Amino acid sequence: MRRRITLPLLATGAVVSTLAVAAPAQAHGYVSGPPSRQALCAQGRVPDCGQIRYEPQSVEGPKGLRSCHAGIAQFAVLNDDSRGWPATSVGSSVTFTWTNTARHATSNWEYYIGGTRIAVFNGGGQQPGSTVSHTVNLGGYSGRQKVLAIWNIADTANAFYSCVDVQVGGGAPGPSPTPTTSPTPAPTPTATSSPPAPGGTWTAGRAYQVGDQVTYGGASYRCRQAHTALPGWEPPNVPALWTQV
Repeated sequence: MRRRITLPLLATGAVVSTLAVAAPAQAHGYVSGPPSRQALCAQGRVPDCGQIRYEPQSVEGPKGLRSCHAGIAQFAVLNDDSRGWPATSVGSSVTFTWTNTARHATSNWEYYIGGTRIAVFNGGGQQPGSTVSHTVNLGGYSGRQKVLAIWNIADTANAFYSCVDVQVGGGAPGPSPTPTTSPTPAPTPTATSSPPAPGGTWTAGRAYQVGDQVTYGGASYRCRQAHTALPGWEPPNVPALWTQV
């Protein structure tokens, strides 16, 4: 009698254990400026991105990968170089800003172009802030480049991945999505005209571009890095994203 009862309980325990192992890890970080491919999708600047549009912070996979999508099938669009990703024009150096929706203890941050690691920053096993910025020297490169940024977590076997397209040294940027409106200003707005740049009062959930101006707490602020605002990122709290004017 006891054997018949014990065996189902053990089997149930094994199922619970299996479910616990199979549950996906919560994911928490991406490069917001210059906008990474997932940031561009979240901002709606590149269409038809699929699920990544709603969770740009979720590109998490085992350490040591060299892909933009961390091997996650539903994020494969991030690895498609033919999608016409807009490239940000930069000089001989660029400052990358990570947006961290959870502050994992950090081993280090790495930056690659092709198979070459161009920079590494030690995290010291400490928790970073809600935003972290690194200035990377691109002096040995020119033209359009794809930078793979990696955030290696200290207490897990995983890392977060972001690919950022840049145009080093000025010049014409790489291909970008076909615009839906004419570049010539129309005399009157039409149904397909782009919406005005965000302004007014700062609002969580809105996508802001560099130069957008908002008010918060009676003061005015100008956006420094393109990002989608989240609760807790009020302009006074994140000087890496906003500067008071």
